[in-house]
This record gives sequence, C-alpha cells and structure tokens, in this order.
Amino acid sequence: MEDRERNEGRAVLGPLAHKLSPVLAVVGGFGAGALPFSNLVARALRGVDLRQVGTGTVSGTGLFEVAGAGPLVVTGLFEVAKGAAGAALGRRHGPGVAALAAAAAVAGHNWSPLLKGAGGRGISPALGALLVAAPAGTGLLLAGLVAGKAAGETAVGCLVAYGLLVPVCRHYHGRPGAYAAGAVLVPLLAKRLMGNAPPQGDRARAYLCRLLFDRDTLAKPPRLPASGGHRPTGTEEGPGGAGPGPGGAVPGPAEQGPAERAALAQGGAGGREAVS
Repeated sequence: MEDRERNEGRAVLGPLAHKLSPVLAVVGGFGAGALPFSNLVARALRGVDLRQVGTGTVSGTGLFEVAGAGPLVVTGLFEVAKGAAGAALGRRHGPGVAALAAAAAVAGHNWSPLLKGAGGRGISPALGALLVAAPAGTGLLLAGLVAGKAAGETAVGCLVAYGLLVPVCRHYHGRPGAYAAGAVLVPLLAKRLMGNAPPQGDRARAYLCRLLFDRDTLAKPPRLPASGGHRPTGTEEGPGGAGPGPGGAVPGPAEQGPAERAALAQGGAGGREAVS
C-alpha cells in the first residue's frame, strides 16, 4: 500500500518537477547574479557602501578606488563566476533556457534585490555567462574593454563589442551562441540606458549620450581626486560617511560641491569609466 502511494506520488511530482526545473534554473541564475560581492567586500574591508560612492554604481571600478587592486582581482573572479553559474544552471535544459538563465544572472547583478534595485553595469557576469554559453563572446567583450580603455573611452569600446556580439557568437557557436549573446545584451543595454537615475534636462540628448558614452553629456565630467585605492573609515571619514574628511583625497557626498554632485549623479559611468 505504501509502495503504491509512493509510486503514485512520484508519478504526479515527477512531471511537475520536470516542468519547473527550467524555471528554477532561470530563477537560480538571477539569484546568483544578485549576490553583490563587490559591495560586500567594500563594506567588509573599508566600511563603505558603493551605492554612496561616486556614481553610485556597484562596480569593480568603485571597489578598486575603495580597496585597491588585490580585492578587485579576487572579487572580480566571483563576479564572473556568478554569471557562469547562471548559464550553467540552464545549459542542461537546452540553449533557450541557458540563454535566459545567463540573461537573468546579468539582470540580477544590475538590479540586485539585495541592494534595493541598485547594481553594476553587468559586464563581469556577462563575461562569465558567455564563457559557458558562447566563449567567443567573452573574448570579444574583453577586447572591447581593453581597446576602449586604451582609447580613453571604455564605454565606446564596450558598445562596439555589443554591436558585434550576436554575429560573432552566431559565427562561432551557431544559433545557441546567438541566443545567449542576444539575451545577455538586453540587460546590458537596458542598464546602460536606465543608468542610476532618470536623466535631467534634454532627455533625448541624454539617452543618446548614455547609449554612446554611458554618461549624460558629450564631455566627460570632472574626475574627483584619486584615493590611492584606500578610503579611510571610522573617525577618518568626512561628514558624508563615504570618504575621507578634509585631510583625505576624496570628499564624501556631504562635502561635494554642486558641480561634483551633478557630475556624479549622471546616469552613466561618468568620467570614472565604471565597469562591472
């Protein structure tokens, strides 16, 4: 009797679990992407919330300015790995689910519920997701980052790579690669256009600048002085609680002047080339 009931239960739950499995893979991808490693490390090492620093983007750039190169390298590996985990979770269910899970990982990074909807630009998890689903896409994104950085416009280099991503992945990996590339592009471009806040003034011009340069103006906003990879914490912080006081290099939000606040509040990466 018990064996029959157990078998009947398996007969009912088996097909249901099979149907839910792809959904769980996509949800799992989003959950993996939502883990804000950069912000967790910044808070642990320096007591700084990256949402309150600079442009407010939770990025590798922000972590580097707060904690230096060592934490950035280690944390960057985890940021890439969570994108790879998303794509890997969906891979067993076919290229369509793999593409959706990869995109979900990038979306989770860009709009993390653990950061109340804040996040990064999605580059790091996109590198990991494509490394699993379409490795040629990872190489292309890295080439765009390097070339853009060398030219002084990382955002433009990334945009060129975005434009080539689907055809390159289709060429090397067929339709599954194209699916993954197209799916990952959606949250990448959406965050680029949405930025961290609605644009001010001429919205059409601002959105065009966001698309092209990942900032709200043609000209780069002025850079704040570099912190040398360290932002003092505790009693060394200025009134804003996000950087050194008068004796330090980087003012906190309460100390920034109107021009600095306007520049850093722009939706794009601003002059700091935020990448993550």
